Amino acid sequence: MVMNKSIAAALVALGLTAGFSGVALAAAPQGHESHGVSTVELTLNNGQKWQTDEALRTGMSQIREVIDASLPLIHSGRYSAADLSTLGDWVQEQVDFVVANCRLPGDADLQLHLALTQLLDGVNALKGEGGQQQGAAAIVQALNAYGDHFDHPGWKPLAR
Repeated sequence: MVMNKSIAAALVALGLTAGFSGVALAAAPQGHESHGVSTVELTLNNGQKWQTDEALRTGMSQIREVIDASLPLIHSGRYSAADLSTLGDWVQEQVDFVVANCRLPGDADLQLHLALTQLLDGVNALKGEGGQQQGAAAIVQALNAYGDHFDHPGWKPLAR
């Protein structure tokens, strides 16, 4: 069965949202600047990084490599809006691969969904008008947070 990308993206978003049912939300301060937004943060597994599997390591490594190679072009303004949208689509495909193939136990899976949601937030900004630099920065931040919280041998953080 062939699914169009918007349906697949909606299903991924629904799956990610459903995964939050067992996660405690930490409310952001209710000041003027927060507008009552709640945040959910990645945590460690009793002080240790969460386990990974081959599919997760493969997908995240590929995203990291392509983003690392793209950053100089993004920062120098040599990527057009179309190039950035294509990059966003590619990252989305890798996230879809991870969601379809990664098999982590419950709590690790919940933490992974948080990391992937952060990646998708960056993808959405990358593909939006005028938010490409912020989208790239959000993807870098999400990849670095993944490396800080998941046991991925050889993982190196990206320069911010």
